[in-house]
Order: sequence, then structure tokens, then C-alpha cells
Amino acid sequence: MTAPLKAIDSNADLPTLMNELATQARAAARVLALAPPEQKNRALAAIERAIRENAPAILAANAEDVAEARTSGATSAFVDRLTLTQARIEAMADGVATVRNIPDPVGAVTESWQRPNGMTIERVRVPLGVIAVIFESRPNVAADAGVLCLKSGNAVILRGGSDSFRSCRAIHECLAQGLREAGLPEAAITLVPTRDRAAVGLLLTGLNGGVDVIVPRGGKSLVARVEAEARVPVFAHLEGVNHVYVDRSANLEMAKSIVLNAKMRRPGVCGAAETLLVDRAGASASLKPLVEMLIDAGCEVRGDETVQRVDARVKPAAEEDWDTEYEDAIIAARIVDGVDEAIAHIHQHGSRHTDAVVTEDKAVAEKFLNEVDSAIVLHNASTQFADGGEFGFGAEIGIATGKFHARGPVGAEQLTSFKYRIHGTGQTRP
Repeated sequence: MTAPLKAIDSNADLPTLMNELATQARAAARVLALAPPEQKNRALAAIERAIRENAPAILAANAEDVAEARTSGATSAFVDRLTLTQARIEAMADGVATVRNIPDPVGAVTESWQRPNGMTIERVRVPLGVIAVIFESRPNVAADAGVLCLKSGNAVILRGGSDSFRSCRAIHECLAQGLREAGLPEAAITLVPTRDRAAVGLLLTGLNGGVDVIVPRGGKSLVARVEAEARVPVFAHLEGVNHVYVDRSANLEMAKSIVLNAKMRRPGVCGAAETLLVDRAGASASLKPLVEMLIDAGCEVRGDETVQRVDARVKPAAEEDWDTEYEDAIIAARIVDGVDEAIAHIHQHGSRHTDAVVTEDKAVAEKFLNEVDSAIVLHNASTQFADGGEFGFGAEIGIATGKFHARGPVGAEQLTSFKYRIHGTGQTRP
């Protein structure tokens, strides 16, 4: 098990603690960057085993977090994000196994060419260094981020939310155990041992060069703060205002299945659909069944005038509904005149996260996939596939919606940069 948490007496002690964590992480990153794939994989195997064996302790810690959240009046969607079950722990462990089995990205030569003077130039993947991951209620992020950074040769400083503090500590103990068993430094995966919110502000400073990249995983206010205040690069998405467009040629049963799953499978995840767009030309056949299905499943529907007319239970949509990430069993719905208006709506109101089209028309599908400027676009599939595990990455450290370096699910490969290695035979420049 990990060493006891360092006591923090006051805010004055926190900067010293955080800088020491960064110093240790920096030293661990140098070791990890050179660790052979076999050693990292031994650590990952030990972590997977520890998670499975310590599931009762993780669940007990999580039960305390959940009870505290319920007492404080947390929403049902928040509690769902916070809650771990045996099945979710098994999925966490399965994700570790998948990460272990993917090719090691570090040292991979992505391109090689020879210059006329005989020099050979190689572009080679290298770790980013020290990554700070700041997250809120979802404790499985501790495992996902930890193992992805380990696989990609990066040290990581994890700062979980105060609501998941006990759960993260229990999971971190499994991560530390795996590192010890493989002979890797425990500081390669560090958990900030305090609920003090000032720790976030210190991480955003970069800790005097101790942090290379910051990844926020949480609500809009957290991500906005990180993007506004961080003094180091950020992998981030501000929110997941995701759309499902049901085209006139959509198979109705397929559309119903996709829409229901996209909204209601887990309404609180960032890949959940928040807006339903229905083609006017097919609305007479599809709109009423879609709306009734959602409402009967416990989803509140807020619609435009046309949507309101198909079911008296539909509430009027306000203008802000088109820009809202509900993270709850609520969806906004409106009629659009074909795929062009659907794309225009998404560009105006979307967040460039994940958007889907349901259609049997190949031309409509190609147009949607080509023109919707989101990190993930899907044809005839649920937006809830916006997940690194579903992409074959084993896990993800987040969904990046920017356009620099990484976009979409950020897995092990996306946590590397590159350098150029040049082999010469004595060349000098004239």
C-alpha cells in the first residue's frame, strides 16, 4: 500500500508540497521515458490484478464518497458519475489489460527518409514528460489516466475532485502497488493528497516548469478555468453539446434505438446527446415515435413549436437550450429542413465534441461526416461511443476538441510528441 499521506497544516504548506510532488514526478518521468515496454507492461499487469483483488476496498471507499455526495444534495446524474459498481471496476481492470496489450508508442519511428547528402532523418515518438490531470467526480479517471501515462512513458500528477477523494485514494493504492512490483518509481503516478482547492491553482502555474501538459476532466466551469489560467499547454474540451440528426431516409427502428441510447444510456457522460434534430421531410413518420419513446423512458423533452404539437408533455425550448449540456435526462429537440440546416445548427450551437447522423442515404451521410467540424462524427451509431475504450485505446485521458496535436479520445499514442533523430557519416554544412 502507499505511504501515509503527508500532513498539510495550512495553505502556507501547500506550495512546498506541490513543488516537491512535481520535482519527484519530473525525476520519475526521466526513468519512465527510458523504461522498456516489458517493464511497463509488468506494472500494468500488476495494476490490473491489484484493482481486481482490491475491488471490495475500492467499493467501500466509494460508498463513503457517494453517501457524502447524497447528503450534500448532489444530483442523480452527479451521483451516477461518482458511483462505482463491481461491473465498473471490472471494466476499469479490463481497460488496463487493453492498454497493456496495445503497441508501445514510445520510440516508434513514424517516418524515415534520406537526404541527398546521405544523412538519414527519423521522426520518433517520445513522451510529453509530466502530465497533470485535474478531474472531478468520476473516480475511474484516476486509473485511466494513470495507466495511459504509464504506457506512454509519462509521469502523471492526479488531482481528483473532493467528492471522489476516498475512491481515488483506493484506486491510487493499486496503481502504486503495480509500479512497486515492476521496480518503477511510485512518483510516476502521484495523487495530490489533499482536498484543498488551492492545489488546482498551483498546478495551473506549471509548478516552476515541473508540469508539461494539463488535462482537465470535469464540468464547464473547471475546464473554462483551466483554459483561462493555465500557463502550460492544455488538452481540453469545454463541454459536450452533442447532436443526433435523424434524416428523412432514416430507418425508424434504428433511429429510435440510437437516439434512446445516445441520450439515456448514461445521461451524465460527455458523449451523451443533448439535442435531437429531425428532418422536416420525415417528421410525419419519425417525430412522434421518437418524442414519445424519450418521454416514456423518463427523459424530459424541450422542443420547438412543431415538436410541442406532437405530445402535450413536451416543454417549450428556450434559446439557451440549444447551447446547453444538460448532463441529465433532458434533451432539446427541433425540426430542421434537411442536412444543410442540421449542419448549420450544429456549427452554430455545437461544441465540436461528438455528433451523429442517422440516414440510409449515402450522400447525406458523406456530407454530414465531411462537413460537421467535430472531433468525432458518426453515421448510424450512438454518440455514446465517444470513449477511448470503444476506440480500442483501452481508456482515455479525455476527449480533446481542439485541433492541435490531439483530437478526439486522447489515448497512449496521443500522449506522445516526437523528435528527430539524424544519422550522419561526417556531413558538415557548406
